[in-house]
Amino acid sequence: MGYEELFPKNDLEGWHANAAKRFASPFVDNFHDRIDVDPIILSHAAVACGFTIRDFYEKPELGIHCVGYISELYDLLPVTHWFFSLPWVTELGLTLEYKETLPPISTGPVLSGPEDVEKLEPVSKEDLKKGWTLPQFYNLYDYVAENLPHTLVPISYGFDLVGAAAELVGVEEFIMWTFTDPDIAHKLVNTYVETSINGADALAEKYGSAMLIVGSVLANNDIFADEQVEEFSAKKMGYYVDQCFRRGAGPQVFYHLCGNHETSYKVFKRNLTFSPFNVLHIGYKGSKVFPSDLLKEEFQDLTTCMGSVDTKLMINPNPRVVYEQSKEQLLAGRDAKKGYILGTACETPPYTIPGNLLAMTRAARDFGTYGTW
Repeated sequence: MGYEELFPKNDLEGWHANAAKRFASPFVDNFHDRIDVDPIILSHAAVACGFTIRDFYEKPELGIHCVGYISELYDLLPVTHWFFSLPWVTELGLTLEYKETLPPISTGPVLSGPEDVEKLEPVSKEDLKKGWTLPQFYNLYDYVAENLPHTLVPISYGFDLVGAAAELVGVEEFIMWTFTDPDIAHKLVNTYVETSINGADALAEKYGSAMLIVGSVLANNDIFADEQVEEFSAKKMGYYVDQCFRRGAGPQVFYHLCGNHETSYKVFKRNLTFSPFNVLHIGYKGSKVFPSDLLKEEFQDLTTCMGSVDTKLMINPNPRVVYEQSKEQLLAGRDAKKGYILGTACETPPYTIPGNLLAMTRAARDFGTYGTW
């Protein structure tokens, strides 16, 4: 029995048709229904369907089917996604292993010093096709095209360009190099960036204009000053997207600035590559969620803005608190020039309380409109 036999089909004429119009509204300047809610659902979808976190990552077709099904339950996005935080690293030598309660994680560094980094070369598009990451996405998107075609958006992931590269030598070692040997730290990140560009090229070659998701996770203000975030992350992200565009990927881009970007948010504005179809999301400013009024003020002329609800609240049995924070963020950001989306500060925790997700979508219905919608 295939995974598609486990799930009833989505309501295409009702829920999905409406959700698709809502999803497109920020990009076509035709407001529909309400502000969209994207709580970055990954393994929570599997848990909500009775499966495990490990099932989500070890069985991509099952995982993405869960996302498509649960999105209707919570009235979320009409498209599907499935990913993990370390794409392309296996082709550069890392070994990943599945865990019961985590995405695939590295078993440990594979490069022992600067001399190993000097020898490291980007993995070519042809070699990626023979690897582990790219065939997995090929199989997944082919499955979606056959069984969930109404939700298909082929996506290529640079994800955390700095953090993924750091895994090759160990995060602590990499952070030290950014101070003591920045040239070798740049060489390491650049190698991962070029490999990720080749991955986007290969996906666009097969599926056309593949969407891009890229973020700054390790490079945030809890670890680095603004100058280092700019040099090791923001500039690399801008280059990554520019080069992916030149290879036929895009023009949809989701920029995910995870963690604390209290002051570093400023460096992304002058370094990222923007298109008419991008969304920018910032998780936190210090210990609090990034305020949507500031996000709107800084970025509304360049991109659709995605505001945040604190992920810690999603496992707190208090839907009213989630509702009130959602309301606050919606009222501050809903009139952004290029549109606004309400999300969580990072991935929805796997054991998120369903009532808290309802609180987000209820707030979007109550406060996610303005003017003459």
